[in-house]
Amino acid sequence: MGSPNREELIKQLEDLRNTKILIYITGDRPGWETQIHEEVHSYFASHLELISKGELINKLSLYLYTRGGNTLAAWSLVNLLRQYCKELEIIVPSKAHSAGTLMCLGSNRIVMTKQSTLSPIDPSINTPINPAIPNMTGQTIPVSVEAINGYIELVKKEFGIRDDKALAEIVKVLSEKIHPLVLGEVYRARAQIKMLAHKLLDFHIPDGNKQEIVDFLCSDSGSHDYTINLKDAKGLGLVVEESDKKNTELINAIFKTISGELELDIPFDPRKLLAEQDIVDYTSKRALIQSLEGGKHLFITKGTLSIINDNGNIILHNVPTFEGWTYEQEYK
Repeated sequence: MGSPNREELIKQLEDLRNTKILIYITGDRPGWETQIHEEVHSYFASHLELISKGELINKLSLYLYTRGGNTLAAWSLVNLLRQYCKELEIIVPSKAHSAGTLMCLGSNRIVMTKQSTLSPIDPSINTPINPAIPNMTGQTIPVSVEAINGYIELVKKEFGIRDDKALAEIVKVLSEKIHPLVLGEVYRARAQIKMLAHKLLDFHIPDGNKQEIVDFLCSDSGSHDYTINLKDAKGLGLVVEESDKKNTELINAIFKTISGELELDIPFDPRKLLAEQDIVDYTSKRALIQSLEGGKHLFITKGTLSIINDNGNIILHNVPTFEGWTYEQEYK
């Protein structure tokens, strides 16, 4: 007999945890990353309708892997999930970072293995008027909310500058490097993420110390790249279930099949795809939503890669021919 397929593994984990599972993966394949986005709201809803069959689900498990994305989309998805269930848990097979961590705050519990990590939730702002990357046409530098706050704190606390006139001059210099509208958006985003975190924690720890958790996730951790493991999450006061041996085996086995399908560990390398050919068509699976009742949605990019020799200059062309969500029914 061969190894169980993903659907069989999902069913085993559902039976073990007495739950219904919805999987959401935003791939972080190097060079081909995807993020939490509002466009998946309707796909979530279609899966939840099929899972619930018109009744409130006793227990729902969101199996989540992501590096983050749109914070309002994350907020909206958690609220949608809670409309369909009495109890919501989020299973983290590996990473649920940034907006993924924000989603975890809206669960009743977070299921983590020894490999699982969360992260700070301070957002980065990326708009067309962000600072430009030198020598990269059309590319801009994301502006971290906490990086701006850290700069102001550095000026005040480390340099000891508190004179209003001097601070005004420093802000003026900062606004010459970063557009004032971007700075305004930074302030708005910082206030918004704290408000969303507080509201979601009402589900997670109704009577707990929310302010301490929000402060740590938004600024006290020191860096957006800081990772929060199972022990840290418990110490922070989050409601965390440490996955036991059988649960971990199934969680990891499911993730192994997903990682293989989305090629998460293989950088997207157009030259390697071309190999010795001058032209090649490709299809890349970049994100996934799946449940036993609803089948599988995949976010796919298709395109044509070619190499053109322009008077000795080798030019690589990547022409996308399709990008969007497709539906694949796999389980009945």
